[in-house]
Amino acid sequence: MMLVAYFSASGETARLAQTIAQAAGADLYEIRPETPYTAADLNWHDDQSRSSVEMKDPACRPAIAGEAPDLTDYDTVFVGFPIWWYQAPRIIETFLASADFSGKRVVPFATSGGSGMGRTQEILQKSCPTQAVFLPGRRLSSTANLGAIRNWLNTLELNNK
Repeated sequence: MMLVAYFSASGETARLAQTIAQAAGADLYEIRPETPYTAADLNWHDDQSRSSVEMKDPACRPAIAGEAPDLTDYDTVFVGFPIWWYQAPRIIETFLASADFSGKRVVPFATSGGSGMGRTQEILQKSCPTQAVFLPGRRLSSTANLGAIRNWLNTLELNNK
């Protein structure tokens, strides 16, 4: 079984996550911050905004609302997020540290207005305390259609791993 876990600040990543879940026949789990982000929190032009402060601190781990999902029945977990400062938001590191990913395949995916994934995969692998197999991550358009997503999923060869 597959799970698509995602954090979305503006709805773009949520849209993509829903398309991936539909294409993969996967369950959905929204990673929600305990304290929701406001527009002011997300103002990357302001060095004192919440998102700017969090991203400047590699040890920051924003709290997640609710409990982490039970991953027992999943063999593949897609983890989606917007790119902030060339990497995943810190809440994704919180998520990866909050559940047992032992033996799971983790497939990062991201939305972005133009930034690439940078060192995202390397950072995420270090923040996951259990042994997971990370497959290559990919930045995708939030408006990617079902056919494009299915083509990407086929390149991952998830049934052969």
